Amino acid sequence: MRFPDRLTYELNKNMNVLKRNILVAGCVAALTLCAGTSLLAQGRNFDPAQFRQNRLDRTREQLEVKDDTEWKALEPLVGKVIDAQTDVFRMRMGQFGRGFRRNRGGDNGDNNGDQQQRRRSPFGEPDAAVSDLQKAIDDKAPAADLKAKLAVVRAARKEKEAKLQAAQDELRSALTTRQEAIAVADGLLD
Repeated sequence: MRFPDRLTYELNKNMNVLKRNILVAGCVAALTLCAGTSLLAQGRNFDPAQFRQNRLDRTREQLEVKDDTEWKALEPLVGKVIDAQTDVFRMRMGQFGRGFRRNRGGDNGDNNGDQQQRRRSPFGEPDAAVSDLQKAIDDKAPAADLKAKLAVVRAARKEKEAKLQAAQDELRSALTTRQEAIAVADGLLD
C-alpha cells in the first residue's frame, strides 16, 4: 500500500494503535465484568486490594523481575499505572452496575439496600461526576444543567487519562526494552 505522504502514514498508524487499544479495553472490561459477576454470583465480595496485589505479583513475574531491589524500584511505578487504569476504567464504566442491579430487583426505593449493592459492585464506587450526570439524566434535568454536568465529566475524564499517561511514561522510562514490550503486550502500557 502506498501512502502519498508521511502525514497520511502516521495518521493510519495512529488509527491502528487506537483501534487496538479500544479492543484491548473492551476485552479487559468483558473479563472484569465476567469475573466480578461470577464472584457476586458465588456470594463473595470483590476485594479490589487483593485484585491489585494479584496484578502486581503477576506483573513482576511477567516482567521477569527476580531481584528484590529492582522490584522495589518498579513496584510503585507499576502500582501507579494500575491505579490510574482503574480510575479511567471506573470513569468509563460509569453507572453500568447501577442499571444492572435495578433490572435484577436491586432498586426497591430502599437507599440502604442500594448502598449495599453498590459496595458489592465489581467496579467499585462510581465516579462522583458520572453519578451526578446520571442523577441529572434520571431527574430529566434541563439541557443547560446536562451541558454543565457533561463538561465536568469530560474534564474529569481528561484529567484521569492524563494521569494515566504520566504514570505510563514514568514506568516506561524505568523499564528495559524487553520489559516495555511485555508491558505493552499485557496492556499495562500503550
